[in-house]
Amino acid sequence: MQLSGVSLKSVSSFFIEGSTAVLEGLPIEHRSMVLNGYPREVDPNGEHVYGQMYVQEFRLTNPRHPEPVLLWHGGGMTGCTWETTPDGRPGWLMRFLEAGYDVLVSDAVERGRSSWARFPEVYKDSPVFRPKKEGWTTFRIGPEYSPDPAARIAFPGQLFPVEHFDSFVNQWVPRWPGHESLILAAYEALVDRIGSCHIVAHSQGAGFAAEIARRRPDSVVSVVGVEPGGMPRPASTGRLPRHLIVWGDFIEPSGAHWTNYRRQADEYLASIASRADITVIDLPADGIKGNSHFPMMDRNSDKVFQRVDAWISR
Repeated sequence: MQLSGVSLKSVSSFFIEGSTAVLEGLPIEHRSMVLNGYPREVDPNGEHVYGQMYVQEFRLTNPRHPEPVLLWHGGGMTGCTWETTPDGRPGWLMRFLEAGYDVLVSDAVERGRSSWARFPEVYKDSPVFRPKKEGWTTFRIGPEYSPDPAARIAFPGQLFPVEHFDSFVNQWVPRWPGHESLILAAYEALVDRIGSCHIVAHSQGAGFAAEIARRRPDSVVSVVGVEPGGMPRPASTGRLPRHLIVWGDFIEPSGAHWTNYRRQADEYLASIASRADITVIDLPADGIKGNSHFPMMDRNSDKVFQRVDAWISR
């Protein structure tokens, strides 16, 4: 398969991990299940699978690097994060393929094609849904949100394509707080299946990547944490792979929420500094100003990618 100069040997997918819950005593319903259908019996009792993770695998005809790249998304997002930018340019999935890496993109447990489970019977809590205002401010796009796009205020010099924000919102999916153990189990099983690999992860996913690197230091060659939101507790023992952390702009103006994430990441990196090769790319400090929480989607995403690729392949 030839795609934009990339020759693919295969595109496939699989599910990994998952458990079974047995539900009993639930009422039988009668509901229409198809277009213009007659109501039929729907019995929810029995075995239900949950905790599985969907992975899409892109294998090149002639990869130039021995280890694949695993792309892990952030909270309330899916693997779509890496596919296409909001303004329609190729995302980092394509850029890594062009750079000669096999790539695997995941939808974390409970997100996207990994599917949900019933709640409160299996998932004990209801999901969290992100309103547009929260995304605008939490993703450090701007200080003021309005339902009227013309009235929204972005940070000066913002590189996120703000005119496409309302299209970007379509990517968001619900999430369940407190499912870290389920998500980590699936990521750990994925690394065990794939073997030697690089992990490139965004936001919540970056914290998961750092934790899996601690658990599987012989398999994870390197970790790229793009804007990590949440990190493991500081640790003082054990060999670790090399880490690259990438930060965008507007952290201080976005308040304690973001300064705490930054401090948490700095504390974790300091705790492993004697055992891991650590590089931090602070884009504004390097004179590259205007990046949001999504450097892989910002207008300069290709330039940021080039720096990440150079670090991985050095």
